[in-house]
Amino acid sequence: MSIKDLLAVLFPHLACVSIDRVFRAGTTLRIRARTETRQAECPGCGTVSRRRHSHYERQLSDTAVSGQERVIHLQVHRFFCPDDDCARKTFVEQVPRLTVRYGRRSPTLSDALQAIALALGSRAGARLTERLAAPVSRMTLIRMIRALPDPVLSGAPAVLGVDDFALRRGRVYATVLIDISTGRPIDVLADRSADTLAAWLGNHPGVEIICRDRAGAYAEGAARGAPAAIQVADRWHLWRNLGDAVERTVAKHRASLRELPRFETGPVPAEPANSPAAPDAAPSAVPRTRQDRVAIRTRQRHTEIHDLIAQGLTLREIARELTLGRNTVRRFARAASPEELLVRDGTGKQTRQLDAYAVFLRRRWAEGCTNATQLMDELRACGYQGGPTAVRQYLRPWRVGLPSKPQTPNPPTVRQATRWLLTNPANLDPEGQHYLDALTTACPQLAATRRHVRGFAEMMLHRNGHQQLERWMNDVTACDLPELHSFVTGLRRDQDAVTAGLTLPYSSGPVEGHVNRIKMLKR
Repeated sequence: MSIKDLLAVLFPHLACVSIDRVFRAGTTLRIRARTETRQAECPGCGTVSRRRHSHYERQLSDTAVSGQERVIHLQVHRFFCPDDDCARKTFVEQVPRLTVRYGRRSPTLSDALQAIALALGSRAGARLTERLAAPVSRMTLIRMIRALPDPVLSGAPAVLGVDDFALRRGRVYATVLIDISTGRPIDVLADRSADTLAAWLGNHPGVEIICRDRAGAYAEGAARGAPAAIQVADRWHLWRNLGDAVERTVAKHRASLRELPRFETGPVPAEPANSPAAPDAAPSAVPRTRQDRVAIRTRQRHTEIHDLIAQGLTLREIARELTLGRNTVRRFARAASPEELLVRDGTGKQTRQLDAYAVFLRRRWAEGCTNATQLMDELRACGYQGGPTAVRQYLRPWRVGLPSKPQTPNPPTVRQATRWLLTNPANLDPEGQHYLDALTTACPQLAATRRHVRGFAEMMLHRNGHQQLERWMNDVTACDLPELHSFVTGLRRDQDAVTAGLTLPYSSGPVEGHVNRIKMLKR
């Protein structure tokens, strides 16, 4: 394969030019090329011209090669337009797939940057372009997004998703419209009012199903703009509203939480006074060897910091050199070895040096030695390197007669009880199941709440709201649960949409995904 054929395969947009030189300038790969065009077509009138006016060099940024930024120095020709009636007297030739009018980037690079801007936004996209050896600023990416033409909406989607998002949180909001069938955004409205949504629906007839949250403005706007469309209330918002009502119910009966039987774990038994003294002076000199990612990074950072200290740099200069906080540098500088920084055991809790001397301390305490200073001197003789404050804190629970661990757990909180009521029984841990059974046995109102929550969950799971919703609401109304009564009142105001949400397979999930994406782009 010839070089030209290879060039056509690897860089097809350079196949129409002659390459004179390829060289490196710093970290940039530069290519000098020229066109050999004998004639060109005027972009104004379409007349072919063979009369050259002049030539000049254009610099084009192109996609990276082997992680190196690439710049093309392209010599192009300017031609006279032979048509006297044409407004253009001269024009510059354009190389297909390589140059565009006034362009300083190749179309390939421009398309890549546009894709990055649309996917990540400005700041995150700018950081990625630096890693791709095609750095541009965040404002450049924003301008590229704004230069893109708005998509043409051929017709309204059959299934429409509606939700709001904040342009300025708490002050200015807008509305995003999503085609639920394809998951693509189709329009953005200037606010979240009913009039704006009704006007858009009136100008785009054909919407059959509208997925929305529980907002009254969207319900009103959908009813006015598309009265024949079926409104679907989102199931996640229904479950969230039910969860709020359940939490208020549990809070009203929080006294039942305090009366639950305590499942005692018991204190940790102390070591006997006549326990063998062999382990007394045998502390673990080095924590368990760790080879995880954090441990490797800690060792490397400890070596770097101590090497810089040996070179005479101050902590402030080291922090600036390694882009670290001064407190972090100070902590590494004070550690004689990286193992002192890797003192977390497998449980994720930080181990204490005194844990290695626990047997010795318990024996001496049982023998009547309760003076922290004397125990500190004895620990020093055994090899302990900590300070007296740690010894006093370690002995404090023994001195005041408190066990090292609480004998009884605190009663469950309202949030915990609410979570137990809303969790699938198959996914509930044994402790939560035990507490929930005791709670519903002690409080009939919470037992009824548990039954109603499970009934609503069954409706959501099996999509049989058209058969069960009315019966479920009547059962709730018959019980003495005012908080759930308010939830049912809200369902009856929006009963058609709620019934559709508990029956049809549509939801506002794709809309919420795009709202999260908008928030990410804003950040």
